[in-house]
Amino acid sequence: MSGMSRIESFISKLSRKKRVNPSEETSLARVLTTCDLIGLGIGSTLGAGIYVVAGQVARQTAGPSVVLSFLIAAVASVFAGICYAEFAARVPKAGSAYVYSYVTVGELIAFVIGWNLILEYVIGTASVARAWSSYFDSLIDNKIQDFFKEHMAMDVTGLSKYPDFFAFSITLVLTVLLAIGVKESTMFNNIFTVVNLLVVTYVIVCGLFKIDGSNWSIPKSEVPTGEGSGGFMPFGFSGMMSGAATCFYAFVGFDCIATTGEEAKNPQRAIPMSIVVSLIGITLAYCGLSTVLTLLCPYYLLDPNAPLPIVFDRLGWGVAKYVIAVGAICGLSTSLLGGMFPLPRILYAMGNDGLLFRFLGKVVPRFQTPVVGTLISGCFAGTMAMLFDLKELVDMMSIGTLLAYTLVAVCVLILRYQPDEYITGEPTDQPLTGPISSRDLFSPRSSEPTRISGRLTSYCVGFLLLSICAFCAVLIYAASELEQYSWWAIVMAVMFGSAVLMAVIVVWRQPQNKSKLWFKVPGLPWVPALSAFINIYLMMKLSVPTWIRFGVWMFIGFAIYFGYGLRQSSENREREMCQPHSGTFNRDVEDPPPAYQEAPDPVDEKSPLLSNRTRSRNGSRVGINGASTSVNQKADDGDSNKHVHANVTDVSEPTAPPDEEQDEPLVPSKE
Repeated sequence: MSGMSRIESFISKLSRKKRVNPSEETSLARVLTTCDLIGLGIGSTLGAGIYVVAGQVARQTAGPSVVLSFLIAAVASVFAGICYAEFAARVPKAGSAYVYSYVTVGELIAFVIGWNLILEYVIGTASVARAWSSYFDSLIDNKIQDFFKEHMAMDVTGLSKYPDFFAFSITLVLTVLLAIGVKESTMFNNIFTVVNLLVVTYVIVCGLFKIDGSNWSIPKSEVPTGEGSGGFMPFGFSGMMSGAATCFYAFVGFDCIATTGEEAKNPQRAIPMSIVVSLIGITLAYCGLSTVLTLLCPYYLLDPNAPLPIVFDRLGWGVAKYVIAVGAICGLSTSLLGGMFPLPRILYAMGNDGLLFRFLGKVVPRFQTPVVGTLISGCFAGTMAMLFDLKELVDMMSIGTLLAYTLVAVCVLILRYQPDEYITGEPTDQPLTGPISSRDLFSPRSSEPTRISGRLTSYCVGFLLLSICAFCAVLIYAASELEQYSWWAIVMAVMFGSAVLMAVIVVWRQPQNKSKLWFKVPGLPWVPALSAFINIYLMMKLSVPTWIRFGVWMFIGFAIYFGYGLRQSSENREREMCQPHSGTFNRDVEDPPPAYQEAPDPVDEKSPLLSNRTRSRNGSRVGINGASTSVNQKADDGDSNKHVHANVTDVSEPTAPPDEEQDEPLVPSKE
């Protein structure tokens, strides 16, 4: 095999796609209802964000405009959520964005997404466990951290000041609960989610009796130095947008619903509905609570660590402090469960496909859960929660989430403009093939997707991503020049912005696949393109150390994939089984053929399967010139057990027949 052929074969392995049969049975237990999934989505998201993030953003970044910050973050999350919803309706399998990208983009990209989802869920679990421990410790006057700081202090850069064994214990308890059964864990989640929602409702309703509209229009003269300029946007429009970037991470967690594709009773309908409903409920809760919070108290007096208890204590409602504490404990518990729930499902999907070690995908029949993957992931997350500082954990959480959201939006764009044969894998009669012309950009040749329009869409989506990256780089790194109206910055922004717009318009002009799904993303291609733009912009706003840690994590992942997953992949095994072993044909031609061969079994005309099998076997043999060979069968009709003998006469010099004669079967004469 030539070097170029080897490269092409290697690239084809990296881009091979997973074929999914939605009707295929699963070894997981299908026990989750739509209500369970809604509770899982709300519980995993409505945790630390509502009790901590709202006060932090209002005090330090946005002021009363934190309401708009949450609203903008909600819109960005809804864009990503509806892309997840369409894929869940199309690919109802465990694995979330990992499976979605495996079906549409290819194996390497799928591994990158799955590996980053593991990072996201591990860090999310560890950070919430650490926050849960810290919040509970604050209720008992920090006795836990004081004890461990005195007896087991750690002085290592990047690690915590003390080992948080309490956070480790919390993680292990929920790990065991998840391993026992998914129905039991979701029942626990539903109870705590209901309590959390009741507490949020209590805060909003009680706060309405004490709101003061003047807190949204505080004059600048009354604002302390360094606390903004007062009014509704004390830190300006940029502060409100920066707050939106922070609030966006408060919505991370709804995507855990998409990992339940093999445990939901009706995944093609339940998962899209659960994602949309949970996002609506989360948005109402965040916006309602942040509205009441900023109307109850001037934004510069809010406590960034525990805003709600301090505000109600200042108003003279001391009992609310304990009610809010109960809600916070329940909210953080459901967030912890929501962070841990998808992790073993990702390990199960990747282990089952062979991209990670296969024992991670083993399901124990007694519990119908991936027990090994659950225990390993729980111990890993608990160890990180015990050793690492909360800030170090949170800094790494965002990359995996944003990358997954971006790839899901891209996959929706690619799939919706492909012909049926791309989606189903079954070849069909497709008359429109050939090179792409300039006419195809804006005037497609057919109202149905063709191979030409499908390829054109894929190329345009790739060009769209490159243009978005360039456009975001100009907006971020040349922001000061744009504010000063530098001509080169404006020219670059206009050039790359026009490229983004042109790519979207070309995709928009292509025919969409009209196959029916329970849910489809509205406003294609604008909504997925806008979602990808927001996610890429936020990714490029991350710090350099975060990208360095991300690079180290990816290096470990690539070592596992190229050392194990590339060869052990289920798709690779299936292809190797379908293809003949290399060198077989050449060996048959080069080796001298025998001068005789055993005659095949008599062909039974009444048994077509046997006849076809015999013909196939005989047709694969080469080296005997069938034109000069006579075969005489001698068998005793009275004894069917006698052997059949073949006498071969007039055998010519053994030569390999031409290609067109190799497939002709050697059928014995029937007399």
